[in-house]
Amino acid sequence: MKLSIFRQLKRDRTFVLLFAPVLVYYIMFRYVPMFGIVVSFMDYNVFKGFTGSPWVGLKYYKLFLDNRDALVIIKNTILLGAYKLFFGFPAPIILALLLNELRSTIYKRFVQTVSYLPHFLSGVVVSSMIVLLLSPSTGWINHTLQALGMPAINFLQKEEWFRTIYVSSEIWQQIGWGSILFLAALTTIDPQLYEAAKMDGAGRWKQTWNVTLPGIAPTIVIMFILQIGHVLEIGFEKVFLLSNPATYDTSDVISTYVYRVGVLQGNFSYASAIDLFMGIIGFLLVYSSNQISRKLGETSLW
Repeated sequence: MKLSIFRQLKRDRTFVLLFAPVLVYYIMFRYVPMFGIVVSFMDYNVFKGFTGSPWVGLKYYKLFLDNRDALVIIKNTILLGAYKLFFGFPAPIILALLLNELRSTIYKRFVQTVSYLPHFLSGVVVSSMIVLLLSPSTGWINHTLQALGMPAINFLQKEEWFRTIYVSSEIWQQIGWGSILFLAALTTIDPQLYEAAKMDGAGRWKQTWNVTLPGIAPTIVIMFILQIGHVLEIGFEKVFLLSNPATYDTSDVISTYVYRVGVLQGNFSYASAIDLFMGIIGFLLVYSSNQISRKLGETSLW
């Protein structure tokens, strides 16, 4: 017999009460602030407020697309996101596969702990460490180069080095934490599959290729779809702290541009339009990748 909504709520009241704080949090801090996107369609003035500011339609969206800096900013954001996805996404999978092969429990836990630690460092701390390591006068990387007879390189003043520095530091910071899900997925693989593969004469590499990777394939697909949605979300702190006017051609991304326009120049409408525009593109990327995944296989987010 189908129960009414009231009866279902009464039956599951314990779970509803447990879920209530989460629901309130998302409503208050995730959905209510979305109302602020209306300023992207207004010539917003903080003194006149929402009701007194005039509506201007798509003026700021057209202004952004006509801006000469827009192409550079979008290109930098997409390239940084694509490099992070291309090099950063496989890294936790490889680490999880390597950890899965370790037989020494103590050494495995030591490696896991060491690889998790960078995740808990803030962007400010990581940026400071990078500045110290790459300093042309005191950084040990330049000391090593000079010891090998090579000249010192001012890495942070050269635009061609910015993407390498950013992506490699992201991988170092997230590889351990990202491997947790894949390690959990590895525990769900039936050990009898490995025994059957051994009886067929499969070595460690063939077992990994034919048993381990297919076993965690659904997790890989789901995580990949979620990561695609974050391609355009480049962390503000690290980019802001590591970039400078000498590297703007490769380091200036949407988040730093929005900060300069919205906070420093006080143009909230323009900054909101840029942010919403890129948010829509991110949603379309997730939707498209999910549809492709659904057509190619049985794994998808919805």
